[in-house]
Amino acid sequence: MKPVLTPITTLLATLLAAIAGTAFAAEQQGVSKTEIVIGSIQDLSGPLAGFGKQIRNGMLLRVDEINEQGGVNGRKLKLLIEDSGYDPKKAVLAAQKLVNQDKIFIMAGHLGTAQNNAAMPVQFEKNIINFYPVTAAREMYEPFNRLKYAFAATYFDQMRGAVPKMVKEKAAKKVCTIYQDDEFGLEVVRGAEAGLKTMGVEFTEKTSYKRGATDFSSQVARMKAAGCDFVVLGTIIRETIGTIAESRKTGFSPTFLGSSASYTDLIHKLGGKAMDGLYATMTVQNPYLDDASKALSFWANKYKTKFSEDPTVFSVYGYNIIDSFAIAARKAGNNLTTDTFIKAMDTMVIEPDMFGASQITFTATKRLGSEVSRLSQLQDGRWKVISEYFKAP
Repeated sequence: MKPVLTPITTLLATLLAAIAGTAFAAEQQGVSKTEIVIGSIQDLSGPLAGFGKQIRNGMLLRVDEINEQGGVNGRKLKLLIEDSGYDPKKAVLAAQKLVNQDKIFIMAGHLGTAQNNAAMPVQFEKNIINFYPVTAAREMYEPFNRLKYAFAATYFDQMRGAVPKMVKEKAAKKVCTIYQDDEFGLEVVRGAEAGLKTMGVEFTEKTSYKRGATDFSSQVARMKAAGCDFVVLGTIIRETIGTIAESRKTGFSPTFLGSSASYTDLIHKLGGKAMDGLYATMTVQNPYLDDASKALSFWANKYKTKFSEDPTVFSVYGYNIIDSFAIAARKAGNNLTTDTFIKAMDTMVIEPDMFGASQITFTATKRLGSEVSRLSQLQDGRWKVISEYFKAP
């Protein structure tokens, strides 16, 4: 005999179900039986829009591949992207929307140092992980926070290792720097200073510019007047191009060394032949359509077919960020929560891939996946790897 449900018992059952559902949602937002919601903040309209769109496309490509294969433990990935315009204030608003309104499970691949620093408090208040931000600043893993995971050697360590190595090779006498006057540029400078200190050398000239600047004539004039023969670039896209183009125009020809922030195909595509000779630190290599590696060439052509443009190293960053997330989420199992994801990440080892990345490892106390980088140089409008991986001493 079936029990008779009175209006009161029916109401109680409905309330209990609602409370249970609310408790689950409160326990872990962004994860349902069928979906995992990933948030990302990119520059889609500001000075780094080239990077932001490439990261977005790389992420979308991997999301589509994973979803076509059935998702992660039966859950499809849903990627939500907001535009910061490379403005920290807009990054905060974007983070608030993604975290509080869109209810994301994780923030992945957020572009920009100042932007991440501004947005992380919004995320951490709601127990949202900052996963693989696209910036190599030390703040992405220091000070320690269980919700931080960074994947690439820092600007500080890139420069700390590369600058003394290159200064010795070039027998440079006067080392100078031009840098963006913010957290990103200062990290490049601090790393270079730390490297020079091991040689008993200091910068001959230091000059900076404000984020968004387009004229670098006065900075170049200062470095030329100081007789600089080696210039560390704390620059990104147009600032790198602007500085080198102005230098070529005025007959100023030092060795230029940039960080991984200037390791992009946009430098030679936008700057032309004048950019040849630029050195940059890097990790994964720029994917060319005719790469000698069949796997990499296949991937690059697949990307171009989907987006009608050549892939770049930033496309690779986006692709690998989603790939690494999926690996960890699978390892976390069906009960995907912030805690189970962290537990999975804290024993994670991701092996080198077709893009030339180094091994990435994490532990309960280690939140930086890799500490090594390489050197590459622009030769005939194409990046060429010129060193093995090295770790700053």
